[in-house]
Amino acid sequence: MVTNSESQNLTSISEFHLMELTEDPELQPVLVGLFLSMYLVTVLGNLLIILAVSSDSHLHTPMYFFLANLSLADICFISTMVPKLIMNTQSHSRVFAYVDCLMQMSLFILSGCMDDMLLTVMAYDRFVAICHPLNYSVIMNPRLCGFLVLMSFLISLFDSQLHNLIVLNFRYFKDVEITNFFFDPSQLLNLACSNTLTNNIVIYFVVTLSGCLPISGILFSYCKIVSSILRIPSSVGRSKAFSTCGTHLAVVCLFYGTGLAVYLGSTVSLSSRTSAVFSVMYTVVSPMLNPFIYRLRNRDIKTALRRMHSNAYNLRA
Repeated sequence: MVTNSESQNLTSISEFHLMELTEDPELQPVLVGLFLSMYLVTVLGNLLIILAVSSDSHLHTPMYFFLANLSLADICFISTMVPKLIMNTQSHSRVFAYVDCLMQMSLFILSGCMDDMLLTVMAYDRFVAICHPLNYSVIMNPRLCGFLVLMSFLISLFDSQLHNLIVLNFRYFKDVEITNFFFDPSQLLNLACSNTLTNNIVIYFVVTLSGCLPISGILFSYCKIVSSILRIPSSVGRSKAFSTCGTHLAVVCLFYGTGLAVYLGSTVSLSSRTSAVFSVMYTVVSPMLNPFIYRLRNRDIKTALRRMHSNAYNLRA
């Protein structure tokens, strides 16, 4: 319950103010160019993976089906923030309408949680491929693959709408200043509710749903994978089995490492600039590096991209 003295410090608002990338006007065009370049590289790289998987029949397998969906989620993830960030920086405006805030937060959580779920599904796919290779095609049939992607989307949608419902129940906010370049849900909860217990319960629930449970599934899958690989008598066979998981593990470490740093950092006293650095790593750098990780470490993707380039060159000739 809010007392009379506390209610004087709370305001009913229709807009928020985001943190500027920099207060130096000479540095702003440089940062705009940097973020625009990173955004275009991310979209192009992930689109190439989607085109490679969809056009090459050799990649019509469960693993690459999940990878194509992960690339689509990454495009949506970065597109919810970077274009608006560039527009606001160019126009020197930090104002964001409350409705736009809810929309961005909803899309951010939806695409981010979708990444979480798909990485977990891909770990399960590797578990079946290595631990049950003879039954792989039977277990990972097209119906199950579609069901897993659909369930990932529904869980992500539930997480997203849960945040919206919670924020919509708040009528007053302590401040209009958001100490980040996008609407971090945890920061909105801190501004919207004076009850820190409620804030922490919501934050820890989200971390459990989109962080701890997926990570537990990934760890369980890889414990079984490592156990199976160590039983392979041939060193060449062990190396080949480990190589099929290396790319996925690299993406998992990059995504979850930066993501958990952002959300857990909201519960401790970090400077706004430090939090912004973690946020950039999570929302921009991670989706940008994923196509490079898969392209550099995955021979099938590189072969498919070369085949696409060759076909395009032949059509042009």
